[in-house]
Amino acid sequence: MNDDTIRLATVGRIVRRRWRLLTVLTVVGALVGYGVSLVFPPRYTATASVLLPGAWEERELLTQQEIATSSVVVDRAADALHWTGVGKDELRDEVDAKTADGNIIKISGTADTPERAQRLADQVAQQFVTFASRIADNNADPEAAAQREALQQTVVKTGRRITELADATDPGQTVESVQARTELEKLRTTLQEAISKLDQSDPAANKANMVVMGPAARPAGEAPPTRIQMVVAGALLFFLLGVVGHLAAARMSRRLRTRTEIAAALGSELLGSVDVPGGRSAHRPRGGGPRARVRRLLGVDVRWDVPVAQPSGDEAGRQLRYRRVCARLRDRLPAPRRLLVVVPDGDETALLAAGQLAAGAEGDPVLRTVGVPVDRPLVPDQGTESGVLVVLSPGNWTAAELTGIAEACADAGHEIVGVVIADMVRALPARSADRARTAATPVLAVGHDVKGSSG
Repeated sequence: MNDDTIRLATVGRIVRRRWRLLTVLTVVGALVGYGVSLVFPPRYTATASVLLPGAWEERELLTQQEIATSSVVVDRAADALHWTGVGKDELRDEVDAKTADGNIIKISGTADTPERAQRLADQVAQQFVTFASRIADNNADPEAAAQREALQQTVVKTGRRITELADATDPGQTVESVQARTELEKLRTTLQEAISKLDQSDPAANKANMVVMGPAARPAGEAPPTRIQMVVAGALLFFLLGVVGHLAAARMSRRLRTRTEIAAALGSELLGSVDVPGGRSAHRPRGGGPRARVRRLLGVDVRWDVPVAQPSGDEAGRQLRYRRVCARLRDRLPAPRRLLVVVPDGDETALLAAGQLAAGAEGDPVLRTVGVPVDRPLVPDQGTESGVLVVLSPGNWTAAELTGIAEACADAGHEIVGVVIADMVRALPARSADRARTAATPVLAVGHDVKGSSG
């Protein structure tokens, strides 16, 4: 299994076991997003388009974009609108411009109402066209303009002279007179077309003829982020924070969750794992008080970071595991086989497992269960017992706490002969009597034959 699959499985386990807390966090995040949307009123954005005819380079378009949002243009638009309570500095933040394909500049205005947004976009576009045209006129070359004017006057005089020559031509219908008048008209037309093309190719003239492509459309909806978007974003943010918080807490937790780590902390060998059947609240610790009730209500008392236990499958398989542990103990202990079973205080799962072990042992070995506080571990002195068997559930104790139990056992003269891990699992429905009777015989036979085998 790769790392990505493990991460997805871990997130899925968090959602399954902490869904109540995550649901509460999601609702709180949605409420926070709604509150933020009330603090920031809805905004509306309208866009007006300005066409720049002629040939423009990219850097020139970027320059015009900056001019459209310059303080000169926006301040003139603010003076024309004359909105009370809205300053020029504030209005500059509500205007934006972008270049589009086809030499078009889109000017956007944002306001608290659709009508104001439309008026702002239209007014800024109009002021931009006026200001840009004035700049183009001021930047025109006076000498080139004079030469163009002189050329136009020359063309007019030439046209008049052509007319005079056409009139002075023999008015008869001879072939020569008709050809002469035709050539003169072609010359007049050619001169007029040349002047027209010259006017059209003038960059200053083209760049001064900017056009506002109609009024801005009145916005039909709010500008992002809308209230719904804020609510959804708040809910999603709090949900992700809840998941990340669980992952961070598990990474920083010092509680031992794997069987190898637990056995190493106690300095002994793992004899096996047993199941303790439970209901839906299998992983919930007992306790009272308002805080405990709130924890149970939110589901935070359910351990999610403990590795998923492999259940025995049914009662017969569960009893088989207990018999295997007892068989390993008999192989390790000299006669008379007596053991002190140490269970950390507060570990209800381990306490139930110790009782099941005592019942499955049937007096061989003789097991005596004692509870040991983990904060100040104290184990009874060595008597007739041949050692200590530690029974505990994973994910509840740190390495320091387990080391303290091991030291308390050594201080009392006991040797830890083994460790048993107890996992709480969901109880399965009871099987029919016929199937249970059929499985009974092989269970007893296997339990007798597999002393010391692994399970």
